[in-house]
Amino acid sequence: MISFADVKRAPILTRRGFVQAGFSAALGLGLADVLASRATAKSASNKASGQAPRAKSLIIVFLTGAASHIDTFDMKPEAAEEIRGSFKPIATAAPGLQVCEHLPLLAARMNQCTLVRSLAHRENNHLLATHQVLTGMAIPNGIFDQIASRNDWPCYSAALDYCHPRHDGVPTGVNLPTFLMEGPLIWPGQHAGFLGAQHDPWQIRQDPNKPGFRVDALQLADGVERLSERRLLLDELNRQHSGHSLADASSLADQQEKAFTVLSSGRVAQAFDLDREPAALRDRYGRHTFGQSLLLARRLVEAGVSVVQANMGFVQNWDNHSRIFPTLKDRLLPPLDHAVAALLDDLDARGLLSETMVAMFGEFGRTPKINKDGGRDHWGGSFFSLFAGAGVRGGQVIGKTDKIGSAPVTPPYSPMDLGATLYRALGVDYEVEVRDRLNRPIRLNTGTPIDAIYG
Repeated sequence: MISFADVKRAPILTRRGFVQAGFSAALGLGLADVLASRATAKSASNKASGQAPRAKSLIIVFLTGAASHIDTFDMKPEAAEEIRGSFKPIATAAPGLQVCEHLPLLAARMNQCTLVRSLAHRENNHLLATHQVLTGMAIPNGIFDQIASRNDWPCYSAALDYCHPRHDGVPTGVNLPTFLMEGPLIWPGQHAGFLGAQHDPWQIRQDPNKPGFRVDALQLADGVERLSERRLLLDELNRQHSGHSLADASSLADQQEKAFTVLSSGRVAQAFDLDREPAALRDRYGRHTFGQSLLLARRLVEAGVSVVQANMGFVQNWDNHSRIFPTLKDRLLPPLDHAVAALLDDLDARGLLSETMVAMFGEFGRTPKINKDGGRDHWGGSFFSLFAGAGVRGGQVIGKTDKIGSAPVTPPYSPMDLGATLYRALGVDYEVEVRDRLNRPIRLNTGTPIDAIYG
């Protein structure tokens, strides 16, 4: 694994140059690494607490690759055929609001949701746009296909962990079920960036829909008794080590104590045991990676995790440059419809929706005009986000695009505004001054919250 200093010295690389240079950005951390590095985080006087949070937890449903707004939540049935496509709009539970015919379950729940149709930015590159929506900021002087580095802005869970660190053994953030990467190339916006690895979210790389799904870092394979034996051994090693450096031994013991707290309490480990759920409920979410990931997200917030990001598919899963209509109809929209609808119902039934914000979005939209291959290309000019829970007023639409969905005709909202909205919901002062890797003061976010989602 490369060191923090190594990343600092490394040049900015594209995903193509990454392979040529042989650079290895091993940014993921295991449980022990996270807890060890967390203990080294320094307190800072500029960690403002922000206002009281509206949301105890946040679930981000990320449509990696960018779902078409025109074929889902911002349809243009009056436009020419090469714009409107082959899908038909249907009425929803929100009067006057229509969505795609292949989203019937979400249509029936739009009275719980606020739809923002006027998000926009100027970035049509997947990596740079992904960074913007997952951090609420653009990479300064970012270049095409720029991969992850410790110069990135922090993702939302990382900034929350920085401003409101936890001491209960429960991670602030968990990302699942896939890491956004292509080969060895890691997409930016998935970790703590310049705030440091101690604030990285946990990254789950296993498919929760596979039989025998487990997260090895949280298994007590040898039982609690065996764990206790290992703890006694470590205590003895620590006592021997203390003769060399009392400060180091104290820090090491503290890190180990946190690790044992997580492993022995079972609070988080049990959340990953999807077999505890009734088969009928698992079926409602859908026996596929989409569905079981959102079921796992619900279990994680129930266990106390603050931010769960569920990537709906492998990287660029929604990047439909060809055959967009059969792909959406047969492969993408039905599982998404079932899974998100089940999530909303499940959270509501358990009394969690009032304290859990659900936010769904991609990194941009798709071109208004269908291309020669029957697909739509990248389009940062307009895209959507969907919000529910944690005080969000349901049944409303914010913003409007032109007749072909190419640009907002109402004041647009930027990814910075999206970030400010999520930070405010979590009780993070989005204007707080943080320090970059050169110890320069910098604002965490420069956007303005979309307060209209609360009516």
